[in-house]
Amino acid sequence: MKKSKKTLMSVLSLSVLFGLSSTSFADLVMNPSGSSSQASISWSSSDASQLLNNDSLDDDEPSPQGSTTITTTLRTSNTANTTNRNTVSSTTPKSIYISDTNSYSNQPSVNSRAALVMDANTGEVLYSKNTNTALPIASITKLMTAVVTSDARLNMSEDITLQQIDFAGAGGKNSSSTLKAGDTMNRAEMLLVALMKSENPAAAALARTYPGGRTAFVAAMNAKARQLGMNSTHYVESTGLDVRNIASARDLGILVSAASQYGLIRQFSTTAHYDFNLGYRVLKSNNTNALVRNGGWNINISKTGYINEAGRCVVMHTTVNSRPAVVVLLGASTSQARTNDATNLMNWVSNLPKRI
Repeated sequence: MKKSKKTLMSVLSLSVLFGLSSTSFADLVMNPSGSSSQASISWSSSDASQLLNNDSLDDDEPSPQGSTTITTTLRTSNTANTTNRNTVSSTTPKSIYISDTNSYSNQPSVNSRAALVMDANTGEVLYSKNTNTALPIASITKLMTAVVTSDARLNMSEDITLQQIDFAGAGGKNSSSTLKAGDTMNRAEMLLVALMKSENPAAAALARTYPGGRTAFVAAMNAKARQLGMNSTHYVESTGLDVRNIASARDLGILVSAASQYGLIRQFSTTAHYDFNLGYRVLKSNNTNALVRNGGWNINISKTGYINEAGRCVVMHTTVNSRPAVVVLLGASTSQARTNDATNLMNWVSNLPKRI
């Protein structure tokens, strides 16, 4: 991971240098960690590709971008049960039924309707509650939006202007109140604001400007889900405002594992604070995940979500006590309950013995 961070910082440094010598890239005004100093960072398609191709979590043998192989085993009581082992991969998608473990005496209870904690290295299921049930996932949808956008290898410096149609949410749901029709960002900025601030118009614009438009984009989302073995998942649009966007916690565990291989998604989804220079104003933005904003946890992937039908949701790829883990929570009653569930589960994982 240290090597990955060094690679990322070198790419960002190169981006700054490129931005000083070219006006073709859109500027991104960065205010990291509340610092008063600002730096203009320019993102080009080559920068994005460098992150996607070179910034793998596996420093020794990077996995092919966009593919994942997950071996899922179930930990029962205090011992690991290796008899229920299945493999989910982009080439051999299979349905896996994961039994609930939340009733075990040594496991914490959670407010969320569904929960999954999985060892990101071994695929061992450490905690599960209603893991196989397909539920509305709200803005967790945007993680697949980011994967499809990244896979397309589009020009990340291309300017995209928000249109009124990008604000038309499903079922009459209102979209963003901080962006406006006519606001222009480059594609990298649109992806950043969609991931860290969960801006719905940005996710809609990414789909609208995809080759073939929204229809092709949604088709690519569903195709990617099938490729990864996310058999309980279905998408109808790119923002998550539509209640018909559904997935199981198990499927989202697979998606988080796949998304963790994309350096751009790791960087953008865990950005705590950014100031977007829109020309006529600066849009100050904070990450929607309090655990990312406040620090204290090593979070590599983050995405929150909320609509009434879905409740409060979050997915994360994190490292707890040197153990990479995937955390999925769906349907918490409040934002605080969601944060409490995540914190309790990560604290619990930190005390678990590792499989030898």
